Amino acid sequence: MVSANREMVVYCFDTLVAHYNSEQTPPPAFDEGQHPLFVTWKKVVNGGEPRLRGCIGTLEARCLINGFKDYALTSALRDRRFPPIQAKELPFLECTVSILVNYETALHYLDWEIGKHGIIIEFTDPDHNTRRSATYLPEVAAHEGWTKTEAIDSLMRKAGYNGTITESLRKRIRLTRYQSTLFTMQYSDYVAYVQTTRGAAPSVSGSKFDNY
Repeated sequence: MVSANREMVVYCFDTLVAHYNSEQTPPPAFDEGQHPLFVTWKKVVNGGEPRLRGCIGTLEARCLINGFKDYALTSALRDRRFPPIQAKELPFLECTVSILVNYETALHYLDWEIGKHGIIIEFTDPDHNTRRSATYLPEVAAHEGWTKTEAIDSLMRKAGYNGTITESLRKRIRLTRYQSTLFTMQYSDYVAYVQTTRGAAPSVSGSKFDNY
């Protein structure tokens, strides 16, 4: 099984830095493969808890190299919940890559474990008769301190459902659970890694990090 690793996070940082510099992304140092994947960017503000700045991925298998390249930029620049990440924010970023594995159809909406499983819900919005779906990665519910029901209710809102959440509606949810391997790296660790392996630290043209 392919596991998330440091080189995948380095490639995501490389992709973002190359975007700001209008350059080609350096070739990746990991093997090709096909898996569902996510890229998550967080920002550390005043030394506090890292705050989400973007998280987008795919539940379908993608070629890892193209997938990480695409979603590194999509999650950084086109997550509609946040303004695009600017180059001046780089020193405060941390990046997590996730590779999703072990998809299983759950028996009911509570048939999963907090901290172990990511969940995908699918249900019909009774108010508009439309299909809705959304997912949370395995670490989300534990990080937020939610119960299973609180996680489900939050995920229904994320899917765009604005009506009343009832137990009967929860019971009609089709839930798929999955697991993931992940790797997290802060920008300072990325800089140190590049300095060691390539002989020069990455830089972004026109960015005066000292001013921020």
